[in-house]
Amino acid sequence: MSDLAELMGLNRVDLIRQWQKIFGGPAPGWIQENLLREAIGWQMQAAKSGGLTATERRQLRLGIPPYSSQVYRGSRLIRVWQGETHQVTVLEDGYLYADKKWRSLSAIAKAITGSPWSGPVFFGLKK
Repeated sequence: MSDLAELMGLNRVDLIRQWQKIFGGPAPGWIQENLLREAIGWQMQAAKSGGLTATERRQLRLGIPPYSSQVYRGSRLIRVWQGETHQVTVLEDGYLYADKKWRSLSAIAKAITGSPWSGPVFFGLKK
C-alpha cells in the first residue's frame, strides 16, 4: 500500500491483512475499523518520516508522559508561592494576572517573588 487515500478505501478484511503486513502479527479481534485505519495510517506515516525519536520511545517504554511547554489561550497556570496561590490565564497576546494584562510570564514571576525568574520555569512549563 502506498498512500493514505488507498487505505481509506479498504474494507475490514483488507485492513486486517494490511495490519498483519505492517505489524507482523494478527490484529486484535475486538478492534474497530476506524482504529485499524488510524493505527495503520500512523505506522505508514512513521515509516516515511522516521517514526519516534529514541527519547520518545524511551518515554513510552517507561510510561513517562510527553513533555510540552506549549500553552493554549484560556489555559490557567497555577503556582503556590510561600503559601499563596497565584493563578494566570493565558490570553491570545499575553497573560492575565491579578486583574492586569502582562506581556510575559517572567514579569509575573518577578512580581510574585520579587526576584528575576524564568516565567516558564516558575510556572512549571520548563524544567
